[in-house]
Amino acid sequence: MTTFARDSSGHLPAGSPASGQEAERRPEPEPEPRSALPPASSPRIADADAPRIDWAFMRRHPAHFIAFGGGTGLSPVAPGTAGTLVTLPLFWVLNYLLALHTLLMLIGAMFITGVWACAVTGRALGEHDHGGMVWDEITAFCLVLLFTPNNMVWQSFAFLLFRVFDIIKPPPIGYYDKRLRGGFGVMFDDILAAFYALLCLAGWKAFAT
Repeated sequence: MTTFARDSSGHLPAGSPASGQEAERRPEPEPEPRSALPPASSPRIADADAPRIDWAFMRRHPAHFIAFGGGTGLSPVAPGTAGTLVTLPLFWVLNYLLALHTLLMLIGAMFITGVWACAVTGRALGEHDHGGMVWDEITAFCLVLLFTPNNMVWQSFAFLLFRVFDIIKPPPIGYYDKRLRGGFGVMFDDILAAFYALLCLAGWKAFAT
C-alpha cells in the first residue's frame, strides 16, 4: 500500500487520491450577499419620478396654471391660506364689474373648470389633492364672499371661518375628503367648508344684529 507524506503545511501532495477526496470534502465558500435593490415604491424612487413643481411646471399645461391659482399655490408657506387671501381682491374686482347672477354663473363655471384642472394636475403629480392646488379654495371662497356683507369686518370673519372649516374638516367634510377622489373630490370638500362658513355667518347675522 502506497503512502503519501504530507507537506510542511499538513496537506497531501496534489496528485494523491486522498488529496482529491479532501478537496471534495471542503465546503464551498458562501456567495457574498447581493446588495438589495430598493423596492419600486421606495420614497427615493418616487421622489425622483415626481415632477418638479415650479413655474415651468405650471406653464407646461393650462390645467396646472389654473389648479395652482396662477402661481399662488407655489407659496412655500400655507398655500391654501395664500390662495384664499388672493381671492379677496379678485372678488372685489369681479363684484364691481359683474351683476349678481352673472357672478354666480361664473363661480359655477370656475367649479367645473376646477374639476378638470385639478384632475389633470393631480394625475401629473401622482397626488390627487396636492397642497399647492388652490383653485378649490379660490372658487369656494368666492362663493362665501358672494353671500357675505360687503365690508371688511364681515369678510375678515368669513375668511377665518372658511379657513378653519377647510383645515379641521368637521363631518361630513372629512368623510368626503377621504372618499371622493379626482378633481371633483378636490373641489367638493371646499364647497362644504364654504357652506359651514356661510351657516355660521348667517347665525351671527340673525342673532347678533
